[in-house]
Amino acid sequence: MAKDIEKQNADGKLPTKGSAWTGFWMKLKRLLPYMWPSNSPWLQLRVVFCIILLIAVRIINVFVPIYHKKIIDTLASDDRTERWPWQFVTIWIGLKLLQGGGIGAGLIGNLRTFLWIRVQQFTSLQIQVGLFGHIHDLSLGWHLQRKTGEVLRIMDRGTSSISSLLQYLFFSIVPTLIDIIIAIFYFCFTFNLWFGLILFIAMVLYLSFTVLITEWRTKFRREMNLMENDQRAKGVDSLLNAETVKYFSMESWETERYKQSITSYQEEEWKTNASLAILNIVQCFILNGAFLAISMFCAWLVWQEELSIGDFALMGTYFMQLMSPLNWIGTLYRVIQESFINMENMFDLMNEEVEVKDMPGSIPYEKKTKSPEIEFRDVNFFHDQSKPILQDVSFTIPGGTTTALVGSSGSGKTTMAKLVVRMFDVKSGKIVFDGHNIQSYTKSSLRGCIGVVPQDTVLFNDTIKYNIKYGKMEATDEEVENAAKLADIHESIMEFPQGYATVVGERGLKLSGGEKQRIAIARTLLKEPSVMIFDEATSSLDSTTERNIQTSIDRASRERTTLVVAHRLSTITRAYQILVLEQGKVVERGSHVELLEAGGKYAELWEHQSKEEEVK
Repeated sequence: MAKDIEKQNADGKLPTKGSAWTGFWMKLKRLLPYMWPSNSPWLQLRVVFCIILLIAVRIINVFVPIYHKKIIDTLASDDRTERWPWQFVTIWIGLKLLQGGGIGAGLIGNLRTFLWIRVQQFTSLQIQVGLFGHIHDLSLGWHLQRKTGEVLRIMDRGTSSISSLLQYLFFSIVPTLIDIIIAIFYFCFTFNLWFGLILFIAMVLYLSFTVLITEWRTKFRREMNLMENDQRAKGVDSLLNAETVKYFSMESWETERYKQSITSYQEEEWKTNASLAILNIVQCFILNGAFLAISMFCAWLVWQEELSIGDFALMGTYFMQLMSPLNWIGTLYRVIQESFINMENMFDLMNEEVEVKDMPGSIPYEKKTKSPEIEFRDVNFFHDQSKPILQDVSFTIPGGTTTALVGSSGSGKTTMAKLVVRMFDVKSGKIVFDGHNIQSYTKSSLRGCIGVVPQDTVLFNDTIKYNIKYGKMEATDEEVENAAKLADIHESIMEFPQGYATVVGERGLKLSGGEKQRIAIARTLLKEPSVMIFDEATSSLDSTTERNIQTSIDRASRERTTLVVAHRLSTITRAYQILVLEQGKVVERGSHVELLEAGGKYAELWEHQSKEEEVK
């Protein structure tokens, strides 16, 4: 399984090998637009104030040990003429209140956390909305290949990782490194160079081993992410296909398959956690070894009366003050590194090229009272260049008329319908609306004037009313019901206990195929488009309902430019023209009568279907 996922990694732009810190500045630059609230001066002020608070804590960290030393030296003094050090104690406790420690983050830390909430929410909102919009903007071809569970997991992990990155990088890692540098210089000037040297060597060893071991652990974390993606994808895919699983009695197979994916994930999880334990042990030895050396040296100098007892307390307090964030710095480094690893998947999503996009200078398509004329001019299209789908297709659909596409499966009928809506863009040639290339219009405006009833209708897991209203969100209840009546679904809806408030279930699974298709037709009719596309829109209906729907379709198509992808030829006999496709080429064209008289491919299909109807 791991090898399969590695292959997917190479092909699918999942995490790559190497350090997660590779391209750090480029990654950070990519995130800056999401991190800095450019349109909100109030949030910018919060960011600046948080930085000021961060600097204030660094200053306080220096003075806390100093006042601790003053208290101890005063109390240890043999000279009782001095006043008891209440002022030092008061200042020391006040500084500890601001600084925090073992009992919390302190007033300044908590205030910074409070102020940062809105900034963090802004970042999270910008990233989630931007990524979600980008995914929706990707071509249909990308969506047909995606794994929904994996994409959702990548979005969740990426968003949370960015929040963690900002929090830990700017408010933990950087401040700790500054504290270390200040401590080294302070020890050198307050005591002597040996104190600074011991601390410097300890910090170099600590940070070096932390980086080396954490980089070694990177491969385990990446593999764990891949296994988690695989587990999520398998779980979602299995649940989405629950009906198929039951048809083939594959419940045990799916459960075992899911168990194997969990087992593979747990193997990588063990490696990740075991290597973390090794890192913690090494860090513990380095820090405590340094503490032992510096404490022994300081104690000897106190014994030699070169330093005071207060100096020993200052050294111990300062070092312990450093040890607390240092104990976390390994974890923080790991968390930040994991954040980068988690974001690699998200960056791959962000870097996915939008194949179908608005051209420079594109303009909105203005809906007109007269339905547009649609023309295919030498259109060629393919997903794989070695397997062309459409080859030099040319024809015209006069405004307000119906053109039907027929042919065997895989002849390119549905592809032509998707090209009109710009789900894909032609490879060569062009599609023209009223004399203008459809690529000269913005996608949203073009699709806004086209209504599509697909063969495979998928509904939102919401009410029937919502699904019909999706065609025109500002529609009134009366308009929704009129569209349902036109689609011959109103009476069926009213028979449900909750009527239009009935929830259809995930992908509309609570409804029959015919009910879903009629709701799709009602949704399209409510949109009142200038162009209508029916992709085998009555394929899931019985003969009686089909005749009723066909009447509605004919009425709705009367004043609109209509393209019909037909399976049952009986539904297109009144079409203005019929195109017969074979292997991506138009081999016949004409009206129903003309094609029958020609005695070609269409006549053969008509005769074949007529015999099937007689048998039924």
